[in-house]
Amino acid sequence: MITTASRVSLFTESVIREMTRLALEHNAVNLAQGFPDFPAPAELLAAASRALAEGHNQYAITWGSPRLREAIAEKVRWFNGIEADPERNVTVTCGATEAMIATLLATVNPGDEVIVFEPFYENYGPDAILCGARPVYVPMPLDGPLDLERLAAAFSDRTRAIIVNTPNNPTGRVLSREELQGIAALCVRHGAWAITDEIYEHIRYEGEHVGLAALPGMRERTVVVSGASKTFSITGWRVGWILAPPGATAAIRKVHDFLTVGAPAPLQDAVATALDELPRGYYEQMSDAYRARRDLLCGALTRAGFRLVPPQGAYYVLADYGALADEPDPAFAVRLVKEAGVATVPASSFFRAPDPARRVVRFAFCKTEDVLAAAAERIATFAAGRR
Repeated sequence: MITTASRVSLFTESVIREMTRLALEHNAVNLAQGFPDFPAPAELLAAASRALAEGHNQYAITWGSPRLREAIAEKVRWFNGIEADPERNVTVTCGATEAMIATLLATVNPGDEVIVFEPFYENYGPDAILCGARPVYVPMPLDGPLDLERLAAAFSDRTRAIIVNTPNNPTGRVLSREELQGIAALCVRHGAWAITDEIYEHIRYEGEHVGLAALPGMRERTVVVSGASKTFSITGWRVGWILAPPGATAAIRKVHDFLTVGAPAPLQDAVATALDELPRGYYEQMSDAYRARRDLLCGALTRAGFRLVPPQGAYYVLADYGALADEPDPAFAVRLVKEAGVATVPASSFFRAPDPARRVVRFAFCKTEDVLAAAAERIATFAAGRR
């Protein structure tokens, strides 16, 4: 019998968090873990202080305070083009990470198959396995369109769901409307759920953000996962949300209740204030600031000898170091921490199996420009010594 404990034994410890530990040990610039090192908007911090002082310190409703759910419904109306009922469609969770596992546990059965694009955010495969499902991996190209024929071949009569992350971590891809229409057609044909991780929806440099839930025939078969962490630079607050059809919402709320009970009440109130009161221009300004950080880091990496495709969205870049070293990516990532003082994530963390020929690491550029400039200088010095 396969138990939950035996499923967990299939996983390695989080490589991302291990690289953060190494960064601290070696006093390295941490471009491994995707957390910003700059403050959240002042309005958000002030709202959190007010919520604490005003006594929002006990449990909120398990599936989210009414005020936050109403704010989320208004936000997805103007930005995502989706009409949502705060009572029947919206669930607040402890971050998008909990939102994803709660959704999968509520919609996927043991023996089902879940399609996952590869490379993938490191939780997706384990989440599917914890549900007793089998992940089925399909390549996500860094450049060029999805191979929809290959994707169609991955669907079967056991396919229960597909996980779609756009803008994508770690590739930086923003899926086009045509690609998403192809995915939607396959979901409709096979009666599969689309579970969309849209946590980076406001961080884009090219293309438009198209949500699968807004496409014809997809509202009743799409679960949207998002949250405040990346948009407002508050990854430690753990306030995420799920937008789902009423039947799925009821099941998700039951799972969520037994996983975490609820997200922090005062922080829910503060996020509601941000959604209600920050001007819409905030999102464009934030994305422009990330574009400048992207260009700074990508330019430095290219000059140092890395090969890369600048990301279209999110705040990560995959970089090929083959011109600098001929060793597996875990070894190179450790070398870069110890010798250059810069922490990255070996790309193997985002694939189901190691590849001895892989020469790629992931950099996160959600840092202040002075930190990125310091990292660039260290990388340049390291690269010069390798030539």
